[in-house]
Amino acid sequence: MTPGEESGATESGATDHDRIALAIQQPWAELILRGIKTLEIRSQPTRLRGTIYLYASKRTSQLPAADVAARRWNLDVESLPRGKVVGLVDVIDCRPSRASDHLAACVPAELLNGHFVYQLAHPRRFDVPRPVRFLPYGVWFYPFKRRPHRGR
Repeated sequence: MTPGEESGATESGATDHDRIALAIQQPWAELILRGIKTLEIRSQPTRLRGTIYLYASKRTSQLPAADVAARRWNLDVESLPRGKVVGLVDVIDCRPSRASDHLAACVPAELLNGHFVYQLAHPRRFDVPRPVRFLPYGVWFYPFKRRPHRGR
């Protein structure tokens, strides 16, 4: 980690406009930042590896498993940041999910069927969550620059 990375900045103090963000609902984003949730469950695989921004979505998860996880880890979901970039995390792998992934994913095993897991490591929380310049237009997005045009 470079100096200033905790605040979302590069060594020069400027925001890394080229860093992509993954949008994740609360309480999942908080559990990732705490190092409890190390597997993110998705319907599509990714080839992306490396450090990404973690964006806490404006909406909270409506899954019953989210309420169970919040109670288990004593989280007040309404007090958690939403609609902001809350930190950094490394995506180190992606593979088909297995029933045995349920603990690291913080969900029941039956929610894993037919999905992929993004293996996450080294979460770093920002001291102050950062507002985005550009709103999410999908699961992956660039919070501090316009969406890149294809073919350029």
